[in-house]
Amino acid sequence: MRSDEVKKGYDRAPHRSLFRATGLKDDDFGKPFIGVANSFIEIIPGHFFLNKVAEIIKEEIRANGCVPFEFNTIGVDDGIAMGHDGMLFSLPSRELIANSIETVMNAHKLDAMIAIPNCDKIVPGMIMGAIRVNVPTIFVSGGPMAKGHTKDGVPIDLATAFEAVGQFEKGDITEEELTDIECNACPSGGSCSGMFTANSMNTLMEAMGIALPGNGTILALTPEREELYRKAARRICEIAKDNQAREKFKLSNILNENAVRNAFAVDMAMGGSSNTVLHMLAIAKEAGVNFELSDINAISKRVSHIAKISPSLSTVHMEDINKAGGVNAVLKEMTKRGNDILLDNLTISGESLYEKIKDAYIKDTNVIHTIDNPYSKVGGLAILYGNLAQQGAVIKTAGITGARALTGKAVCFDGQPEAIAGILGGKVKAGDVVVIRYEGPKGGPGMQEMLAPTSLIMGMGLGDKVALITDGRFSGATRGASIGHVSPEAAEGGMIGLLKDGDEIHIDVDQYILEVHLSDEEIAKRKAEFVPLKKSLTSKWLGQYRALVTNASSGAVLKTDL
Repeated sequence: MRSDEVKKGYDRAPHRSLFRATGLKDDDFGKPFIGVANSFIEIIPGHFFLNKVAEIIKEEIRANGCVPFEFNTIGVDDGIAMGHDGMLFSLPSRELIANSIETVMNAHKLDAMIAIPNCDKIVPGMIMGAIRVNVPTIFVSGGPMAKGHTKDGVPIDLATAFEAVGQFEKGDITEEELTDIECNACPSGGSCSGMFTANSMNTLMEAMGIALPGNGTILALTPEREELYRKAARRICEIAKDNQAREKFKLSNILNENAVRNAFAVDMAMGGSSNTVLHMLAIAKEAGVNFELSDINAISKRVSHIAKISPSLSTVHMEDINKAGGVNAVLKEMTKRGNDILLDNLTISGESLYEKIKDAYIKDTNVIHTIDNPYSKVGGLAILYGNLAQQGAVIKTAGITGARALTGKAVCFDGQPEAIAGILGGKVKAGDVVVIRYEGPKGGPGMQEMLAPTSLIMGMGLGDKVALITDGRFSGATRGASIGHVSPEAAEGGMIGLLKDGDEIHIDVDQYILEVHLSDEEIAKRKAEFVPLKKSLTSKWLGQYRALVTNASSGAVLKTDL
């Protein structure tokens, strides 16, 4: 066992002495040591109960002949950090989480790991760290939140609450209605109930084979979820106690190119958050998988979009997907379009992906459509290119509410605060293209997630009448013609930084085009005069991050060779 390096032999007597101080006994030194990586933190609704989840998992690990060691990572709640400079720390936290997983697991030579994430970039951060460690690892998330309801019984969620701010500002709802939504949008613990970033990533882990069936859809704080925790704990012990299994189920044998491509395919079928592109590119790089941003469109063309979930369809939430057959039903239906839509691969349960889904079926075709009745014959994400995005830009096509092709005049804002003030001040009119720049990985720095601008646009009735482009990123709760991750970003001299109010911008989602109608001569003139804005910083961590981070087309990973 890997842990023998810290517990076997006469020269490890000091090490064993320290282990005994934590409660270990003689017979524990012959058992596998399991790292229980917990992201418990009291300020995040999807995480405040994970301390109790860890107790359940550790109890099951002990009962199955292994020794658990719990440790924690940090976490940022994107909803609470949204709309102020706290969001600058959100994406950078992914790197701290990855580093902490690698640090604890390798410093103590633990044999295997069970990771307990739930929300946003905490999931990819844990995956990235686990890939570096490369021991058998099962991910079991805290689970999705139940959907809320207004006093009139209308299904609502966090996206409803953000959009209600714009509706209240416009005068479409009363203060009483706003309070009703505020008090009922998030009714319990769990990751926010729609196909936002957290639930998108928790779903993709099933497709990658690194989490057990139900991980993305079984509600948090239910007996069914507790059984999933226990099942994951039993499985990791089963692997850890077997020499051959420990080798077979190393994470690199599961999270390979097939797994990455399957994750993107499921993302297309379910219309996941655009943030998954950023995170999956980073995961692919950690796994040594040759996958480029441009590969996404090729996958999208071959995958039918068969499940629409809030925010794309406000009446459907994760619990509805679970009742309709879960992720396995989506996977099984996807294969009916072709045997190579999903690539068969080993999963942590011991079965191949195709074996795992062979008996799955759709229980409600109103929630999960068949491939004969898709929402779209192409996937729910697209990558746009052109002189405004030479290295690409991302749009969640599943969330588009207006035209898929349009030309409009640019209304430019240097940052989210300026954009919010401008939108509320009436600077944005029907037919405009809102440009928010200097919010990329370097420019933010931190590529803060923006839900307030898109929610205000939706709430003010402009969702199907304007488009929004940014070198920053959007919340998974965003809907409308919102294009993010524009690369190169403004801070590195990208074309988005050269735009001026009134420039004519052309968008064609189906042709994958994002361009500005300017002559080559005018572009060259602007480039010659351009000096990127560099925001002043007081944070040492954000300063380090800005110096090391790559742009969104590379997954916003940190450089390791300077």
